[in-house]
Amino acid sequence: MQQQSKIKFDVKLPLILIHTPFGLKFFDNIARTRAAKFYAKFTTYLMPLITAIALFLILGAIITLFTSEIVREGARGIGPQSNLLIPGLNPYLPIAEGWIALVLTIIVHEAGHGIVARVHGVKVESTGIVLFLGLPIGAFVNIERDELDKISIKQKSSIMTAGPMSNIILAGVSLFLMFLITSSLTTTQPVNPNIFGVSVTSISQNSLAESLGLTKGSTIQQIQNNEIKTPSDLNENLVSNLGKTVSITWLNEGGEKVVKQTTLPKEREAGKGILGVTITEVSDPKKVLDNYNSLFVSNPLALLAPPTMAQGFIPFSVMMQEKYSSPLFGSFFSIPANLFFWLWFINFNVAIFNALPIGPLDGGQLYNTIIDKKTEKRKGILRHASKILTYGMIVIVALAFVVPWLMR
Repeated sequence: MQQQSKIKFDVKLPLILIHTPFGLKFFDNIARTRAAKFYAKFTTYLMPLITAIALFLILGAIITLFTSEIVREGARGIGPQSNLLIPGLNPYLPIAEGWIALVLTIIVHEAGHGIVARVHGVKVESTGIVLFLGLPIGAFVNIERDELDKISIKQKSSIMTAGPMSNIILAGVSLFLMFLITSSLTTTQPVNPNIFGVSVTSISQNSLAESLGLTKGSTIQQIQNNEIKTPSDLNENLVSNLGKTVSITWLNEGGEKVVKQTTLPKEREAGKGILGVTITEVSDPKKVLDNYNSLFVSNPLALLAPPTMAQGFIPFSVMMQEKYSSPLFGSFFSIPANLFFWLWFINFNVAIFNALPIGPLDGGQLYNTIIDKKTEKRKGILRHASKILTYGMIVIVALAFVVPWLMR
């Protein structure tokens, strides 16, 4: 049995770490079960697989940024803060569901480390809560580092992998529960064949769209009498009329037709749209629902698209939710659906990020241990192989942030 410690405060402004003895007996009790011992064996060799998935997604994103100006422009429009899993800072992370999902994600992650550490007899000194400017943003498990250095690589791999793997399991359960909700939905609003165009999901401040009186929920239908049915139609018509005075026709939220004249800028400002709007296609609710449910089988990674960004393609987004009903939750189905989505989204991203070979991360600690043992007697640059790997990986991750601004 581990010795219980008292509550201690570790202040590293703006962070405050509260160390507590709570949960240590729980780790000990769970660690004695067959399930925990099986889980410890199960996680031993899985870190490379999680790392491979992480590298595949990051490198794929970087390649897309290098090859697509549209993607780069979109990334510049939402800003680099959209890469951070911090509700309130990331504009696409909802405050309530975001904080609930983030805190649960970190608790599950750290509990995975703590339980498997006890399976292997490694001391857990304390559990704790992390406060950012007084607000709880997560939890941690403080494992005795000297004991970690004495155990075998297999045991350390098991402990380090347990955190990300626990997140992947929770992500999978959340994804399944999300599927149960969306697969039960029925449409309540059939598509109107007379409605076409692109729907406005957001308006930038001080934009041309704001000066025209366009509002969120409006449907842009024509530019200079040319019908607009897709986002590319809108983009092509605006670009071809730069510097000219054009008529723009749209339906407001009440369904009333509005026609206004405006003069477009002579050139497109880098990193900004011409109108200053975020849009999506006007969608058939049944097709949206069928397409979304098909992704659970055909391409689950496509389900990482946030409902706050891809509003016209996600049944439980603000834009689409009123078009469906659930036999269990009625018209309130979007509340649990969104919570399960953000649990899936945040857990998956936390898992793969922590598997990267970067120094203090779970993957970095494991890979650095392996590399250092292999190179401890080597001379020259090989003695610094683990640091080179960490710095190289940091550069790769940084590219995902800076490429949109480097290539204008």
